[in-house]
Amino acid sequence: MSTSIGTEFKTGEKAPVSGNYHFVKHLDGTTNHTPAEAEIPLSVGETFPPCKSCDKAAIWRLVRYV
Repeated sequence: MSTSIGTEFKTGEKAPVSGNYHFVKHLDGTTNHTPAEAEIPLSVGETFPPCKSCDKAAIWRLVRYV
């Protein structure tokens, strides 16, 4: 795989691989989120979302391939 575990992505970017992505922080630097938002599954080509609870753009880190 060309995308390594630990690579980070921003809201609005496309997932390069199918996997589980962990919330790192919001783009404004805040880190508040709900436990349900701590990790999200995405398929290749899906767009990284903002946090559902506050609709803030976020940074997501690849933690596991699926």
